[in-house]
This record gives sequence, C-alpha cells and structure tokens, in this order.
Amino acid sequence: MSHSDNDNRPYRLGVGMVLFNSAGLVFVGRRKDTPEPAWQFPQGGIDKGEDPLQAVWREMHEEIGTDKAQLIGQSCDWLTYDLPPDLAAKSWGGKYRGQKQMWFAFRFVGVDSDIDLETHTPEFSQWKWMELSLVPDVIVPFKRGLYTQVVAEFLTIAGQ
Repeated sequence: MSHSDNDNRPYRLGVGMVLFNSAGLVFVGRRKDTPEPAWQFPQGGIDKGEDPLQAVWREMHEEIGTDKAQLIGQSCDWLTYDLPPDLAAKSWGGKYRGQKQMWFAFRFVGVDSDIDLETHTPEFSQWKWMELSLVPDVIVPFKRGLYTQVVAEFLTIAGQ
C-alpha cells in the first residue's frame, strides 16, 4: 500500500492515559506484542456508544487491572499519530491510517500491588514508574511526536 493510500483512510478514535503516582512519576507498560522493548502509556479504542471519558476508565481497568485513580486533567484537543504503512495495512483490518486520541491525566490513589497486568487480554508484560519527560525516549519511534505532545500537555501536573 502506498503512503498516499494510507493518507486517505480515517483515524481510529481512541483514548490514552497518563497515570501519575504520588511522587509525580508516570506509569509505563512494556508491550507484549513487540520483540524489542517498547514502552507506552495505557491506551485503546473508543467502543460504539462510549464517550472518551467512559472509554479511558474502561481501558484503565482492561489494561492495568485497576480503577484506583482520580481524573486530574485532559488534553486540550484530539492528538493523532500515523502508523507506518506496513503496520497500517495489518492493524485494525487495514481500515485506519493511525489513531486520533483524547488524552487524560489521572492521579493513582492505590498502591503498586493494585496494578494487575494479568487482565482478560493482557497487553503489557511488565510495568514501571518513570519521569514523564523521559517517556518519549522509550516509545516506538512512530509515536514519538504524539508522546512529545502529551508530555507537553501534562508536564505542569508532574511538576517537572
């Protein structure tokens, strides 16, 4: 598929979350489906009939097994990323060029043992807390621009 074909497809609507602990560090999970270390924030699609806020709470529970959090922020606008053409041809049945996401910031109010990656459909093999400003350095390259925008939106929350 050529890049121009990719550009004509719509974005898949989704959500992403930045989960801050009490020290101002953020949750990142290592994806199970990539051979190289690929860390990211929890994120996912918006199901039919859901609004973005409902979707982000569902995704939190589905991906990290907890909802012990308080909403503390939201991105000013939808943010997008394009998949590389070879991935776009395979992902989501080849229907989308990438994702258009609303991002939310949460304060984690539980303890580390409340996070459980062994959910119904596990997406992460491990997780850790890290400084928000460092996250773009550990994300897959095609999402780096999006993550740089997310970091800029939520840096004041982290106090970094």
